[in-house]
Amino acid sequence: MALVVQKYGGTSMGSIERIRNVAKRVAKTYDAGNDMVIVVSAMSGETNKLVALANDICEFPDNREYDVLVASGEQVSIALLSICLKSMGYKAKSYHGWQVPVITDSAFSKARIEEIPDTNMRADLKDGTIVVVAGFQGIDREGNVTTLGRGGSDTSAVALAAALKADVCEIYTDVDGVYTTDPNICTDARKVEKVSYDEMLELASLGAKVLQIRSVEFAKKYNVDVHVRSSFNDNQGTMVTKEDKEMEAVLVSGIAYDKNETKIAVMNVPDKPGIAAKILSPLSDANISVDMIVQNVSESGHTDFTFTVTKADFKKALAITKETAKDIAAKDVVTDENISKISIVGVGMRSHAGVATKMFQTLAKEGINIQMISTSEIKVSVVIDAKYTELAVRVLHDAFGMSGKDVKGE
Repeated sequence: MALVVQKYGGTSMGSIERIRNVAKRVAKTYDAGNDMVIVVSAMSGETNKLVALANDICEFPDNREYDVLVASGEQVSIALLSICLKSMGYKAKSYHGWQVPVITDSAFSKARIEEIPDTNMRADLKDGTIVVVAGFQGIDREGNVTTLGRGGSDTSAVALAAALKADVCEIYTDVDGVYTTDPNICTDARKVEKVSYDEMLELASLGAKVLQIRSVEFAKKYNVDVHVRSSFNDNQGTMVTKEDKEMEAVLVSGIAYDKNETKIAVMNVPDKPGIAAKILSPLSDANISVDMIVQNVSESGHTDFTFTVTKADFKKALAITKETAKDIAAKDVVTDENISKISIVGVGMRSHAGVATKMFQTLAKEGINIQMISTSEIKVSVVIDAKYTELAVRVLHDAFGMSGKDVKGE
């Protein structure tokens, strides 16, 4: 008997008929002799509706009450799936995050999981009950409802798998694995059979929508194999797992893009020690994550300091940065909301030279200007004008020979 954790996203839970299909899939795995913990998201579109309601009330909703509101979507899903399973003759029990409990810090809307006691779930599993847990949510040590950020149900599932020492964590979504890039842009994109934790971390952080980044962090930290699969067929998906030597044979495993970025530039900043900290510290204090950062070469004792944040954080970040700009006597704050980040990722880059050069040359041939550059050991990211996103992805996909049969990152 194995312990299986399965997670179903909003699309998989998007209607009563789809919930019935999820229940049938769960029942099939349970009938094969497995203990089951199911993690579900809110029904497709429900969280967006709740967010819109909050934003209709005011521009910056109170963080605590925002979490109380948006966490309610998953309550519907766990109840409906449990009702369906019970109607089919199975023992099932729904759990809110606070009933598990999934204990988090108090960073509302971006909470991080600190601890998951397994006593309650173990008792139900021992009794043959299928445990159905609301993803995306938890509770802090003061008893407040918290949420983990968009896509947080993936994190819930992997964290539960780690806490329970599950045999496998299956993430069911509307795609049947990790592809070399978005098939909606490149029709010849191919599914990757196996991808390393590090590659998946980069892809997730760079805009790939298949897995949420913190779920991959948990998987790597606790050595949880994650199988990404489609809830609409029985095909084998992509296994996210430990890196092995043969993965380095693949130069570039994936190309990601992210249109959810905005650029803020603080102009004519005094070039002296501590100025970067003065600009970024207030953003950090407001739980705003800064992605790419570029500081120009100093001229006449002044420089320009440019960084990117998500579109969701843009208004708040801009307001904070304008106040900071006054304090440090900067000349102006300039923004651009029409940018896109394009990234190539692959553990093979560690042992191959010239990858960045090839990327830059490919974009230059198409007249695509690079505004910002960021690199790590296994990725290169550039910021470009948003209107060139699809073109950039397609030409890079071709340049690195990523079309053809399924890519084996093994």
